[in-house]
Amino acid sequence: MSVGRIASRYARSLIQLAEEEKKLDRVLEDVEAFRGLITDSKDFRNFIKSPIIQVTKKKAILGQLFDKKFDDLTVKFLQLLTQKQRESLLPEIADEFVLQYRNKKGISTAIVTVASELTDSTAKLIKNKLEESGVAFDEVELVIQKDPAIIGGFILEIEGQLYDASVTSQLNQLKKDFRGNDYVAKQ
Repeated sequence: MSVGRIASRYARSLIQLAEEEKKLDRVLEDVEAFRGLITDSKDFRNFIKSPIIQVTKKKAILGQLFDKKFDDLTVKFLQLLTQKQRESLLPEIADEFVLQYRNKKGISTAIVTVASELTDSTAKLIKNKLEESGVAFDEVELVIQKDPAIIGGFILEIEGQLYDASVTSQLNQLKKDFRGNDYVAKQ
């Protein structure tokens, strides 16, 4: 079975358990904190992925790290995955959990790449337009990235769609159009 399918099944199970216990939002906070730790700490990533560290030692370390910080359900889930020797899949399971949570709650993530800073009013306007457009779910979470290389305009990525209205993209298209132009000026 593929990693994606395994991660999806575990994430779905955790969502169902969290819903039954009415802790879905609390578990989401834990999972996002866990994802942040995986992203920020190479040592923690290596610890999770290491086949050399014994299961009992991993369970003890995870318990010490998260017992007081995470909800009991989240800690038990981490312990269960470790016991089943699936802890190396935790990054993928965490990503899938957040994705399924957002789908369940009707939240789309829109990534907007711009050349310079956006004002709060412009960001709010973009968010409102996306919510009204029907391109996404009813609620849009806006992630703004800055990339001066696009020169101007913006690049929008939402629900698997990419809209590139950057100046760089338009210049590249012009270059491509001119390369294919067989027009030769008469002398």
